[in-house]
Amino acid sequence: MKSFSEIVEEIKDIISSDIPGKKVFDKDVASALGISQMNFATMKKREKIPYEELLNFCAKRSIAINWLLYDQSPESLVEATNQFYMVRYFNAVNASAGGGGFADEGEEAENLAIEPHFLATLGGESELKNIEAINVTGDSMEPTFLNGDIIFLNRSKVDISRGGVFAIQTEDMLLVKRLQKRIDGRIDIISDNKDFYLPQVASPEQINILGRVVGRYGGVE
Repeated sequence: MKSFSEIVEEIKDIISSDIPGKKVFDKDVASALGISQMNFATMKKREKIPYEELLNFCAKRSIAINWLLYDQSPESLVEATNQFYMVRYFNAVNASAGGGGFADEGEEAENLAIEPHFLATLGGESELKNIEAINVTGDSMEPTFLNGDIIFLNRSKVDISRGGVFAIQTEDMLLVKRLQKRIDGRIDIISDNKDFYLPQVASPEQINILGRVVGRYGGVE
């Protein structure tokens, strides 16, 4: 896969027709992706690819995401179409990792194509019907998740007896946190960014466990 710096240069070529006769700068790419210049500069420095913004950019311009990420032409993918699997992706649903999350009731899912090798990390084809993808916002789960990551939930996995990372719904927030069950039945809600976020404790009736996080682009620790 291309680096983010390489992808930026491709986008510059794409949007150059929008501003003919003028040089395209990083700030123009940031604007095209809907990212602030400060966040864009940080992503480029860290080579952090903003998948959600790239998907939206490609959708608006009818560009194949595989071409942008891998230099694969749409024609080259025709025979391999059946080798890809579709996951329900709720683009407007954000699980908070420190920055405030929400779930839009009635939000319709898009189809997000994933490759067979990645499906295997999510539990295989038999689990596909249980998999949904949402976004992460905030920094409380760094370095496991970064702001803007796309994460994959298995909605059938809600048993927290062995711990793990889960998406949970509280009274007014959708969160992604590491959960541990206490002997007294209460639940520790843990942020991986322990330098800035303290653990919280909740009783089982205070949270609704939506599913275990089983993957993201790059894997889950």
